[in-house]
Amino acid sequence: MPRSSLLHSSSRRSFAAALGASLALGLGAPAAMAQPYPGKPITLIVPFAAGGGVDATARLVNTKLGEVLKQSVVIENVAGAAGTIGTQKAARASADGYTLLFAVASPLNVAPLVAPSAVRYDTFKDFTPIATVGVSPFVLIGRSGLPAADMAELVRLVKKEPGKLNFGTDGVGTSLHVTAELIKQRAGLDMVHVPYKSGPQVLTDVAGGQVDLAVLPLSLAQPFIKDGKVKAFGVTSKQRAAIAPQVPALAETAALKDFEVDSWLGILAPAGVPASVVQQLTQAVEATMKDPEVVRKLGDIAVRPVVMTGKAFGDYLAQERRTTQDVVTKANIKAE
Repeated sequence: MPRSSLLHSSSRRSFAAALGASLALGLGAPAAMAQPYPGKPITLIVPFAAGGGVDATARLVNTKLGEVLKQSVVIENVAGAAGTIGTQKAARASADGYTLLFAVASPLNVAPLVAPSAVRYDTFKDFTPIATVGVSPFVLIGRSGLPAADMAELVRLVKKEPGKLNFGTDGVGTSLHVTAELIKQRAGLDMVHVPYKSGPQVLTDVAGGQVDLAVLPLSLAQPFIKDGKVKAFGVTSKQRAAIAPQVPALAETAALKDFEVDSWLGILAPAGVPASVVQQLTQAVEATMKDPEVVRKLGDIAVRPVVMTGKAFGDYLAQERRTTQDVVTKANIKAE
């Protein structure tokens, strides 16, 4: 065979071998690129400022959650507009499980009802519920000079002088405001709402006697209750809170029998996250909430571990939306 033919044949064999190797590499690329979840740090958006109750709870959960997932879970505070700015950012994030939302009711089930034009997401279409981590009660407090020793006496006082007493919350259309309106509706009370910009401001003014009553997170009000700076008329959970066993539940009063409002805290993901990732995150939350140290620390800030996952969490959100809608409609609450 001529030399030129040998060279041509050799070249063809080399090209075929190279092509085969390239195809093999190409076919293997997706498998090589696909990493087990989670392959990088996870961002947990907290739609409120650092230092608040929601942020404190998230920071007690994220470290252990990261340990379970064997990956860092990093808190990102995106505050503003009653939590709706951070919630919108989470809704628009990639549905890959690397951006999650640490949520409460206000931006998901209150804001869409009281300020629909300002909300750019759909709670039930744009999110996948992962799991709740716990619930925390609110508390009805009053200034120390108020002439009522307990909730039954307060009900009689308000009914005797309708429209005279006022109550503060952290703003129009917040979860605290809706809860206060529900107390009014259930007990048949006539009181005037005084909206503030933050819970701590309300607490300071109740202690100073500038406002008569307030509905606030128990974790925020507890130090003032313990020091006798304000009166505690009752927690909104059905049972007394372990952190404040001396404070009755509002449900213990005849006018508010069976009253129950708990502020839930939980984790959601953008809609469309793969089912396998949802399952892994759900299992990780469940494991985290079984950790004795996490449970103890949450108890110190009046959060009781309660885990609802998947459909149960979704059903709870839907029921909460219906209840909130009823209160908002009856009280004609509209955000200013």
